[in-house]
Amino acid sequence: QVQLVESGGGSVQSGGSLRLSCTASGFTTRRCLGWFRQAPDREREGVASIDGEGGITYADPAKGRFTISRDGAENTVYLDLNRLETEDTAIYYCAAAGGAPAYRGGRQYALCGVPVGYWGHGTQVTVSS
Repeated sequence: QVQLVESGGGSVQSGGSLRLSCTASGFTTRRCLGWFRQAPDREREGVASIDGEGGITYADPAKGRFTISRDGAENTVYLDLNRLETEDTAIYYCAAAGGAPAYRGGRQYALCGVPVGYWGHGTQVTVSS
């Protein structure tokens, strides 16, 4: 059974840092993994992705502040959040590409050009001024 389990969210002040982790289990191949986030009253948006060979893509808000990495042995993906701003407050979701598309809010999302088929339950990040 495929599972994505996130951890590491919390509350920090502006300028602070957090590390999010997501452990993927049940996959038989190294899939593209990534992170999305959803702030209150806003649509879910991509943050960063990393494919099976280590190729990385960042959305504009993440460039220069966030770092995605992958532990191949544990099939765990990390997202280091640095220089956090209040606008980064959101629920952060881990996702994996492949499988039947898993819609959220009526929308289909993609990682590495492949529809997202698996989502974690999300972890809350709150940044205060």
